[in-house]
Amino acid sequence: MSPVETDADVEHEIDRFSREHAAGWIAYRRERHCSPEPSGEEHETSHSVCERLKSLGIDAHIPERGVGVVADLLLGTADELTPAIAIRADIDALRMPDRKSVSYASIKEGLAHSCGHDVHTTIVLAVAELLTHLKQSMSDHLPSARFRLLFQAAEESCDGARWMVEDGFLKNVQSILGVHVEPNLLAGQIGVRYGVFTAQVDELFIDICGRGGHTARPHSTTDPLHAAAMLVCQLYQMVPRSIDVRDSAVLTFGELHGGMASNVIPDEMHLAGTLRTTSAESRTELIDRIRSICRQFEAVTGNEIRVDFRHPLGSVVNSARETSAFQKAATSIVGRENVIILDRPSMGGEDFAVYMDHCSGSQIRLGCAASLPWPHLHSPLFDIDESAIALGARVMTRTALSLAGMPQLLLTSPAAHSSGKDEDGSA
Repeated sequence: MSPVETDADVEHEIDRFSREHAAGWIAYRRERHCSPEPSGEEHETSHSVCERLKSLGIDAHIPERGVGVVADLLLGTADELTPAIAIRADIDALRMPDRKSVSYASIKEGLAHSCGHDVHTTIVLAVAELLTHLKQSMSDHLPSARFRLLFQAAEESCDGARWMVEDGFLKNVQSILGVHVEPNLLAGQIGVRYGVFTAQVDELFIDICGRGGHTARPHSTTDPLHAAAMLVCQLYQMVPRSIDVRDSAVLTFGELHGGMASNVIPDEMHLAGTLRTTSAESRTELIDRIRSICRQFEAVTGNEIRVDFRHPLGSVVNSARETSAFQKAATSIVGRENVIILDRPSMGGEDFAVYMDHCSGSQIRLGCAASLPWPHLHSPLFDIDESAIALGARVMTRTALSLAGMPQLLLTSPAAHSSGKDEDGSA
């Protein structure tokens, strides 16, 4: 039997198993969706994932921190020393309400899976089921490989990936794969991008301290509130004109606190926001410019202004090898016309970037909208077209196997020849 025939059998079995188990995967996603847990507190989710993996015969454990799950799945002659391909899912939810009218809406007040991490968790569990089934039913057709499954806590707080690295779970990992749902793409579409995939993110904190007083006599104060209002406007105007216009950057404040009474000018104002950039040069230029403007405002307003940038997070930069494997896997399933080459990076942050300081990797966008427009990520109405779950599992499984030594797996589907475009999406 030729390699193409062998890989076609594997491909067929992936698709057959996915159709057969799609309803169960949807049920599990709904179970997780109604029981969200915030960053660093994903104890129930971690236990559920760990037990499900152990039921498949996979060596899985919860790290000493008490949240997250790490598991190794071995094929062929691979052992614990074999360089691994990691497959990552984030598992935490958001502190926000769920306002959907569905049977699986959150039962926990003020917590919601509005960023799709329940979907990511289910997809990687489905990949584990698929690989286990293939190992049991057609092991002679598979390469020797070690897959490390990372169910990461605390993505929203940007702590979880760092924890995984600090605890040593990226040692001897050569590649890492990730997926994120995308409500701007229809279910059945896959978004891929080579190179910079997400923005660098810095949290910005500004304290303005001066002399408050009576609102009837602002002339006898340094009016920190007025200074804060002017500073926000000035910084918003500054960003687009301080860097190369071809670069993407955005500064947004989400907090402005100060004062306790309508007739009292406060002594202090506190601002917090994020600076998002897509190049190291723009980041450096804007941080320097923000500090410079704040120094100028100190002189003009007579207030002390303290600026603090915290928790820097780098960009996800998709590697060519893994991204190409994702693109080919997606094309083999949904056809070239449904593989969307994303023309610009997301301005969102993603701590998947932390892993890429230690190995190559790639992340894709999985279309999840039943129609467009669709409720966006972090919306209290966010939900998915659940057909995306099985598709995500199929794409991830094929990509992982191709990187492990089955490149022909991506060339056997007629869907791969259903478009007149080249594999890079060009005409």
